[in-house]
Amino acid sequence: MSGSDPKADRSVSLDDVRDAADRLRGVAHRTPVLRSRTVDRLVGAEVYFKCENLQRIGAFKFRGAYNAMSRLSREQRDRGVAAFSSGNHAQGVALAARELGSSAVILMPSDTPSSKLDATRGYGAEVVSYDRYTGNRAELGRALAAERGLALIPPYDHPHVIAGQGTAALELLTEVDDLDALLVPVGGGGLIAGSATAATGIRPGCSVIGVEPAEGNDTALSLQAGHRVSIPVARTIADGLAAETPGELTFAINQRLVSDITLVDDDQIVAAMRIFFERLKLVVEPSGAVTLAALLAGRIAPLPRRIGVIISGGNISPDRFAALLS
Repeated sequence: MSGSDPKADRSVSLDDVRDAADRLRGVAHRTPVLRSRTVDRLVGAEVYFKCENLQRIGAFKFRGAYNAMSRLSREQRDRGVAAFSSGNHAQGVALAARELGSSAVILMPSDTPSSKLDATRGYGAEVVSYDRYTGNRAELGRALAAERGLALIPPYDHPHVIAGQGTAALELLTEVDDLDALLVPVGGGGLIAGSATAATGIRPGCSVIGVEPAEGNDTALSLQAGHRVSIPVARTIADGLAAETPGELTFAINQRLVSDITLVDDDQIVAAMRIFFERLKLVVEPSGAVTLAALLAGRIAPLPRRIGVIISGGNISPDRFAALLS
């Protein structure tokens, strides 16, 4: 995509992603890359799954949270950090704070699944609730951080967070070095911005394709318009991808580096979750299943020969998982 701000684009580089990987070595899991002959047959291509559902806290978000927090001064870490999140970033910040001897206060929607709330509190964070349909989480988060003197760690629109998220793709591309395409879930755009930075730096011929829920297509609309646009809060089972507006920094990067954005509906997401469970024996949350959903639904055309797929997370309660698949 063209038309981005070159200055913004340079704010995250391949060297930044590699530096984040050094900081995360021995702290974050190097998650496995899995294959399935059944999936290859259903899709018609070789598919390589990067399993961030097996990352610490059950999602890629720990990577960016830890990378950003590790760069804070000791004085600031002693004061603590704040974040706003629908779930996985909350857990990532909470665990990173615990690992770094800090404390965290997390602003979370009142309708966040109880499994994500309990996990966030379990890592030692304080949770403050808000109504996602009436409150602006970014404004509320900034106010909370200012009131308490905390460093705000945003979920995606921060160069150190983006660089940390990009380490998942860096690992995948190091292990499988001749991918033709990389499929990445898109919420606020941090994971795909970091992934695209890594992919285009290591393998310039690898196209980077984002996948959004059809009801949460803010990035697709923004790229079509050539500027950031906002949508109503998405009502989708992929709650982790329900961003209203792409991040300023993430959009600038994605506008330049991302080849395309495609959309999937909730039924297609559930179908992908079922395949993950039945064929790869993986529990994947709806937000993490959108990439396979796009492949199974024939949304990627022309179809690349060798495709890397990032499974972004697996945080879903047993009851909700069973209900969706029933």
